[in-house]
Amino acid sequence: MSNRDAGTGVQSVDRAISVLEILARQGEAGVSEVATEIEVHKSTAFRLLNALETRGLVEQAEDRGKYRLGFGIVRLAGAVSGGMDVTRHSRPVCERLARELGETVNIAVGEAYYAVNLDQVRGPSAVTAHNWVGRLTPLHATSSGKVLLAYRSEKRRAELVARGMERFTQHTVTTHRQLTDHLSAVHERGYAVAAEEYEIGLNAIAAPIRGHDGKVFAAVSASGPAYRLTETTMHEQAPALMHGADEISRRLGYLG
Repeated sequence: MSNRDAGTGVQSVDRAISVLEILARQGEAGVSEVATEIEVHKSTAFRLLNALETRGLVEQAEDRGKYRLGFGIVRLAGAVSGGMDVTRHSRPVCERLARELGETVNIAVGEAYYAVNLDQVRGPSAVTAHNWVGRLTPLHATSSGKVLLAYRSEKRRAELVARGMERFTQHTVTTHRQLTDHLSAVHERGYAVAAEEYEIGLNAIAAPIRGHDGKVFAAVSASGPAYRLTETTMHEQAPALMHGADEISRRLGYLG
């Protein structure tokens, strides 16, 4: 392979990764939007999306001309979690929690500056079909993210602060002091809450999941509309969610 061919190949890989990051950030995007974001012709963006679709990494949203992340991403994300099939071991627990709490239950792991949602179970009270699986969500603005961030090193937390914490709503944590207070609360309570910090009208609570080595590597969360899953309700539901997180940890080999 010539140096020119190698350079072209690397550029294609870089563009493909950029496409995945765009879809992770925006949820859905059309060919024109992707082309504009990565500064290429529409035909090039289409070829990239088609190649990713062939591998199952993206899929087309029904009849809307939009693309979103596919379940191939979930398979890759699952491989990152230390070889432990957290989705398989947690599924029965998540199904029970969804029934008990009535809300949508998710499993997430950390990936760089984001939380990656690997699995989701909708509770009987869920009013929308919003699918978080495969989505990257910000660590500082979500309950799962705050759990994962709380158990990272001071260095990693400092890196997040240095990058800047994007404001999504008027309730989003955006300062070092606020973040420190929220993460301290995670350690004190054993769970994290996010009250309309990522989306207005959406509240969530999350608890840590530990691997066989005792390290927190995942989080289980319950989310729902703020009018039903109020801050008071979240604190009331915390014991059940923490119990579920502990059960998942034991299923993964944690003996603590």
